[in-house]
Amino acid sequence: MTLPEPSVSVLGLDPTHRNCVLNGAAFQQDAIQSCHGWQYACFYSQLSADSAKEPLYIHLSRRKLPDGKWETFVFDDYPQTTDDGHNTVQLGICPGDGTIHLSYDHHCDIVRYRHSYPGVASTPESHTWSKALFTPHLSRLPGLDASQDELFSYITYPRFVQLDTSLLFTWRTGKAGLGDDHIAVYSAIPTSPTTYGYRVLGTNLKGVANNPYIHGLDYRSGRLHATWVYRGFVHYAGWDDPRDTQHKQQAGPNSGFNNHDICYAYASPDGLVWRNGAGDVVADLGKGDEGVRPDAPGIVAFEIPKGSGLANQEAQAVDGDGGVHVLNRDAVGGVQRWKHYYRAPDGTWTQRALPHVNGVYGGKRGRLALSKDDDLYLILPDHAAPILRILKATKKSNYSDYELVWQEDGFPPTEPLVDTTRLQYDNVLSIFTRSSNGSDMDSHAQVDVVVLDFKL
Repeated sequence: MTLPEPSVSVLGLDPTHRNCVLNGAAFQQDAIQSCHGWQYACFYSQLSADSAKEPLYIHLSRRKLPDGKWETFVFDDYPQTTDDGHNTVQLGICPGDGTIHLSYDHHCDIVRYRHSYPGVASTPESHTWSKALFTPHLSRLPGLDASQDELFSYITYPRFVQLDTSLLFTWRTGKAGLGDDHIAVYSAIPTSPTTYGYRVLGTNLKGVANNPYIHGLDYRSGRLHATWVYRGFVHYAGWDDPRDTQHKQQAGPNSGFNNHDICYAYASPDGLVWRNGAGDVVADLGKGDEGVRPDAPGIVAFEIPKGSGLANQEAQAVDGDGGVHVLNRDAVGGVQRWKHYYRAPDGTWTQRALPHVNGVYGGKRGRLALSKDDDLYLILPDHAAPILRILKATKKSNYSDYELVWQEDGFPPTEPLVDTTRLQYDNVLSIFTRSSNGSDMDSHAQVDVVVLDFKL
């Protein structure tokens, strides 16, 4: 083991009485992020340590880096009551005006949103940390009007992506196996600090009798990168009934068994023009195209059939040279393995099975992170034991040497999240996960939401 032991800070109690985990899901693109030397994290917990376990509320924390004490307040005006692992909370920060954005509690629901006032993240020390810095709960994105309400009436998997001075918001409409991904951009108007809002760009990924599940959406060196799998749709009785809720089951006819293929496309910084790996335009939202379709030429990086154990929304990262890294797992070849799929800057794709770990079908998903010098870290939860492992693949080896650099007990199976913005700031790997005071899977052990800080 070559990675030094991390410092550990506690954010709050995890609601272990729920059936579904809400703090730590692979599709939470950001629940922890840094800006201007401060770090922010969001999580669900009960109102206070001595209050009733239900309902849950969004807690928002911040600290001054590198190791300041966490300050936390609670949005006590929005009780979260649905026991569904999809209904996580996401965090985004717009660098252009210092606004902090939250989107939360969605599984085919109307948009739920709130944001801070400008300047809160750009001049943090001048603001006392409290919910008074934020809007009330909103059912419409700032800057939009009623004409867009239908597009935001049935959303799942919201994500924020930080650009140079603006912020992207993406979301899925439809249901598992039958949906589209859409994209909007938030930007401040520099000449009018009180004027800010979103503009809908369109549908970036179009499902046709399927839906795309993205591993991530990353902006690096002037390009917006996306990788995804498709999930084919299986019709069932009542699928077209507007009141249907069968698709909200954690498993069902449209489960991960129907995931197939790993695909790739990239876009211009404005998110409008999408190209395949060869650079050919496959969708131009500015010209009214409906988005990248499943039959678009050149988007499939790996043809992987249904029933091969592919996960949806596992992990993606993009290095400083434009290399695209994907974490997923498949059973092509007969054995289910976690794999690192890599697109080199010259466009060549490779795949390698990971040593030291077992990527079982349906197991908890992992996370990827790139250090300031572009070494790759793979943060991998165990599927059955409370163990968290970290593998390292060096840029020098062309990402082919997978060394086990850290392993520890006491981490209930959770899908870890990473502060990618901090890595570029001070090369510290901050991991958002859950930690137990018991070394086994004792259901009575207290579980905390924690941040692990590794100095790389």
